[in-house]
Amino acid sequence: MITRLLVRGMLAGLLAGLLAAVFAYAVGEPQIERAIALEEAAAAGSDAPAGGGGHSHAGAPAEDHSHAGTSGGGHSHGEGALVSRGGQRFGLFLALALYGVALGGLFALVYAAVRGRAGPRSAPVLAAVLAATAFATVVLVPFLKYPANPPAVGDPETINQRTVLYLVAVAIGILAAAAGTAAHRLAAGSDSALRWAAAGAATLLPVAAAWIFLPEIAEVPAGFPADLLWDFRIASLGTQAVFWLGVGTLFALAVRERTTAPPAPAPA
Repeated sequence: MITRLLVRGMLAGLLAGLLAAVFAYAVGEPQIERAIALEEAAAAGSDAPAGGGGHSHAGAPAEDHSHAGTSGGGHSHGEGALVSRGGQRFGLFLALALYGVALGGLFALVYAAVRGRAGPRSAPVLAAVLAATAFATVVLVPFLKYPANPPAVGDPETINQRTVLYLVAVAIGILAAAAGTAAHRLAAGSDSALRWAAAGAATLLPVAAAWIFLPEIAEVPAGFPADLLWDFRIASLGTQAVFWLGVGTLFALAVRERTTAPPAPAPA
């Protein structure tokens, strides 16, 4: 049974990853191109490398646009890059497909662990609730504190610090979901309103603490177009929303109970 669920989860994740890649390509890629043009223009104007480092296309696998040095000392995303833009676009689909397979399998294992112990009793509804919870905890909570940035934003020397802080925010989001679930179960003897109030407070407390105590990272250069930054971040968040919506929907369809019509009465 676990093996069957795992396979279904991995297939759902693969398809959801490809759907997310299509969204990222259609909605996010134009913002990437605009940001790259700004980065290369700034590098050509200053005759020095532009800041950036790794940048994420979807808040998940980082799409590292190659920064090969040019004769002018700047960065190249075109013919002189270590990986061409075409190769980077193919890498987007490959990365999100592999990302989907991995997270889809993990999603199926979590589903198997909580089924019958927590959450709705209906299998499709439980799958949808788990997908929504995963989006909130591993995407939305860290995104609110550390949103994705396009090329030309970010100091390469702080990339390790940014990565660690982002992973800490993800861990806090998961902790918040676990705390909310535990509080809801502990208040099982209380009325429904109190149970949900306890769950909400237990969920929001670690999130609020993270918002207050985790350090800020403000590396957007002065004069960077606000509309480009906003559009890139919306595309990044939208890619993850499409992915988790796909995982929840496809897995719910995969685990729905198949009902059979009652046999027709025999003729008299």
